[in-house]
Amino acid sequence: MNHEEKVAISFFERNLTYWVVLCMIVGVLIGKFVPAIPNFLAKFEYAKVSIPIAVLIWLMIYPMMMKVDFASIKNVGKNPKGLFVTWVINWLIKPFTMFAIAAFFFYVVFKPWITPELAKSYLAGAVLLGAAPCTAMVFVWSHLTRGDAAYTVVQVATNDLIILVAFTPIVAFLLGIGGITIPWMTLTVSVALFVVVPLAGGILTRAAVIRTKGIDYFQNTFIPKFNNLTIAGLLLTLVLIFSFQGEVVINNPLHIVLIAIPLIIQTLLIFFLAYGACYKLHCKHDIAAPAGMIGASNFFELSVAVAITLFGASSPVVLATIVGVLVEVPVMLALVSFANRTRSSFDSASIAG
Repeated sequence: MNHEEKVAISFFERNLTYWVVLCMIVGVLIGKFVPAIPNFLAKFEYAKVSIPIAVLIWLMIYPMMMKVDFASIKNVGKNPKGLFVTWVINWLIKPFTMFAIAAFFFYVVFKPWITPELAKSYLAGAVLLGAAPCTAMVFVWSHLTRGDAAYTVVQVATNDLIILVAFTPIVAFLLGIGGITIPWMTLTVSVALFVVVPLAGGILTRAAVIRTKGIDYFQNTFIPKFNNLTIAGLLLTLVLIFSFQGEVVINNPLHIVLIAIPLIIQTLLIFFLAYGACYKLHCKHDIAAPAGMIGASNFFELSVAVAITLFGASSPVVLATIVGVLVEVPVMLALVSFANRTRSSFDSASIAG
C-alpha cells in the first residue's frame, strides 16, 4: 500500500479485518467464561430487538448518513451511464447471484459439513448481505482509486433511496424461495429502525450544521469528529454478538471459512461485472472504479442489524453476515489495487469511445 492509500484510509479501517478477528476472540471468550454478561444484556430487549446492540448499530450507521449529499442527485442526468450500471448491478443482479452462489455452496458443495438447518441460516445471512450495497466504505474505496467524488456521492445517495423501497421485498422474496418465512412487519420495522431513522437524522443534522457553520466546517471539522465512531460501534457490536455466538463458533470454526468462500466469489463476480460493463460503455475510470466498488462491497451494518432483529443475536444467520465484515476489507483492498493497475488501459478505452 503506497503513502497516498495509507493517508486515505484510517488506522482502524485499514486493519479492520484484524480488529474483527480480535473482537471475535474476545466475544467468544466472554460467552464461554463469563456467560453472565451476555445473559444480562439479553434481558434488555424490545420487540425482539436487543437495545444495547440497536444503540451500537445506530452509532455505526448515523455518521455515514450525514456524509450523503442528496442535493447532488440533481446532477444525475449529466452522465447517467455509470449510474445505470450501479442500479442494474446492485438491484437486478447482485441479490440474485448471491442467492444462487450461496445456495450452491451451502446446499451442494458443503453438504457433507453443514446441516440443512445451518445451510438455510447461512443462506439467509448471505441474502441479507447481497441485498444491501455499500453506503459508507465506498467513499474510501472511491478515494483510493481516485474516483470522481461528486459522482460517487450521487451513486451512494440514489442507492440509499432505492434501499428504502427495494431492500424489504427483495429480501422477503429470496428468503421465501430459500424456505425461510419472514414476517413482513418485522422486516419493515428493522429497515425503518436502521435505515429510515438514521437517514432522516443524518439529513437533518447535515442541513442544520451547514446552515449554521457552513459546508467547509461540516466537511473539515464536524464530520472528522465521527471518523472512528462507526468503527468503534461496529467492533463493540461484534464483541456483543460473538459473546452470544460463542458456542456456535467454538463448535463450528470451519464454518467461518466455508461461509467466506461464496462471499468472496460473489464479491469478485460483482466487481468484474460492474467494472467490465463500465469499460464496454466507455465510462471514465473515475466513474467505473467506484461503480465496481459499490456493487462488490456491502452495507454490512444494515445486514447485521436486520439479521439480529429477524433472527436474534445468537442465530447462525448473524454469523454469516459478520463473516462478510471479516472478508470485505482485504478483498476490497485487492480490488482497489487491481483497479489502479488497469487505469491506463481503461481510460484509453473511454477516450476511444
